[in-house]
Amino acid sequence: MKKTIRLDKMLGNLGYGTRSGIKALVRQGAIAVNGARAKDPGMQIDPEADEVVLDGEKIVYRDTVYVLLNKPAGYVSATEDRRDRVVLELLDEEVNVLSPFPVGRLDKDTEGLLLLTNDGKLSHELLSPRKHVPKTYQALVEGAAGENDVALFQEGVTLDDGYRTLPALLRIVSVGQAGTLPDHPEAGKAAERMKKVSALRGPELQAAIDAGSPLSWIELTIQEGKYHQVKRMFEAVGKKVLYLRRVAMGPLPLDESLEVGEWRELTEEEVTALREYRKESEGQ
Repeated sequence: MKKTIRLDKMLGNLGYGTRSGIKALVRQGAIAVNGARAKDPGMQIDPEADEVVLDGEKIVYRDTVYVLLNKPAGYVSATEDRRDRVVLELLDEEVNVLSPFPVGRLDKDTEGLLLLTNDGKLSHELLSPRKHVPKTYQALVEGAAGENDVALFQEGVTLDDGYRTLPALLRIVSVGQAGTLPDHPEAGKAAERMKKVSALRGPELQAAIDAGSPLSWIELTIQEGKYHQVKRMFEAVGKKVLYLRRVAMGPLPLDESLEVGEWRELTEEEVTALREYRKESEGQ
């Protein structure tokens, strides 16, 4: 059986107007279906087989969207919020009309990879605690990270509420001298970003530098997503996360060509990789 949809609903879902507005376009003769002028805005069409043209523009229907956002600090991972700006404000209306939502959460002051979609099934699978989808972060940490921390994270650390984390992979990229940034370009970029959002983390970085604290640039991969997990894991070993960004989720890496605050839609290959990864994890 064909999957059909009302003409006005199809165009409305794509943001071309309200039902009454589309009805007016039909009366004006602005819409054609398969080369013939549409006369009924409620006519049933097959969006995959029928050709719809509006004012000379061929309309390509889609009902799903997959967005890769390089989230900036200062935005919350939500569809709406009474106090703070939400990540949907960074997207174009042509995408927002499809009602995407964040897959999981990044803290307000955390940057990096955030996937947004209206594919509820895929989102559920990627977030399911049973799947242990790995998430990789880079962080600037107050304190000298060492091999002892690597071993502790590998074993799993106990958080402030008594929960013991799953084994995590900690890689120490660079450790700076007391009161200086680690000798790594990404650490320098992180510091510059923190200065731009000084109301969030900039003062804490400056306080750590003024206090002569050693600073570490690390990469951490975890298999779960507890509340403030990365920050709490470092607190458990006596250190403090000053800056945090996510750089990978499952098979999907952050697109380094995206500036902070920029986004793009996923390629077909990336969507396929996410779906296949989900199936692979089901078989494990």
